[in-house]
Amino acid sequence: MSNEIDIGRGKRGRRAYSFDDVAVVPSRRTRDPEEVSVGWQIDAYHFDTPIVAAPMDSVVSPATAVAIGRLGGLGVLDLEGLWTRYEDPEPLLAEIATLEPGASTRRMQELYAAPIIPELITQRLQEIRRAGVTVAGALSPQRTQQHWKTVVDAGVDLFVIRGTTVSAEHVSGRAEPLNLKRFIYELDVPVIVGGAATYTAALHLMRTGAAGVLVGFGGGAAHTTRVSLGIHAPMATAVADVAAARRDYLDESGGRYVHVIADGGVGRSGDLVKAIACGCDAVMLGAALARAAEAPGRGWHWGSEAHHPELPRGERVHVGTAGTLEEILYGPSRQADGTLNLVGALRRAMATTGYSELKEFQRVEVVVSPYQPR
Repeated sequence: MSNEIDIGRGKRGRRAYSFDDVAVVPSRRTRDPEEVSVGWQIDAYHFDTPIVAAPMDSVVSPATAVAIGRLGGLGVLDLEGLWTRYEDPEPLLAEIATLEPGASTRRMQELYAAPIIPELITQRLQEIRRAGVTVAGALSPQRTQQHWKTVVDAGVDLFVIRGTTVSAEHVSGRAEPLNLKRFIYELDVPVIVGGAATYTAALHLMRTGAAGVLVGFGGGAAHTTRVSLGIHAPMATAVADVAAARRDYLDESGGRYVHVIADGGVGRSGDLVKAIACGCDAVMLGAALARAAEAPGRGWHWGSEAHHPELPRGERVHVGTAGTLEEILYGPSRQADGTLNLVGALRRAMATTGYSELKEFQRVEVVVSPYQPR
């Protein structure tokens, strides 16, 4: 069955859905929320919740990476951010929070033009390791060749290669591209790589030996990729397509399971529920955790695209402060807008539909039911 529609006589397009377009269907069997497990394991690392903090300076500092780890999630530090460019970035983070809207992009471009200092990569990752939580750091594909050895030598547990879009084979006439398959094969640590937004792209990334694939393409609150590049990947369809690639790769590889992590479009608890219902194993959160009182962004949120030196494809957005990290993850919630108690909402949704494990919940029935959020 094709869901392609005519755009005009010379062009057809496939209908795709965002999380706002779908909803989970309750079943006739229910269970107690306390009997639901929301634990997640990737490689040798177990987490109490399927929540990964996005490697963005507004979300993850070494201190919040530790706090998120102690709360049962995984904090990923951006190894190309202010923490690896400046000995003390706190005054700069405070400055970014006070910039006038018209001046923020230019000033951020200046701040992020400072060179990355390898010794600071080591120092930040060791700071997280000393706290006894799982250590994860992220590089872009462009900087992976240059800094990967520093990252691995510092003792990272999970290595994240994250870009707006990542291909298993980047074609470049100017430089030796990053050969992901060879790179991951030679590395001793599990690699999470992305983003990918299609079945085929995800399958290629899975064949590189990645432990996890990030699903998304500039889908978060701080991105303007759709406006600036005309590119957009509605997340419900993207997650379902990549989950299908995971299933087919499981057969093709003789049982190798690659984790699917939704990266973008998960701003509130209902989005988290629907992301897992569409087939992902975990979600990478940016704006949802940037609302924490402890967040380095101080109520503001931005990604690396916001300060790109030639073509900024994101912006600094004001997300405000909703509560502490613990309240955002576990409540109690004082409002009904989906910003607090994300894990409690996931437990309740699973209990209401009768599922006790995340992998089972991926099979829950969903309907296409577009609505306009308030």
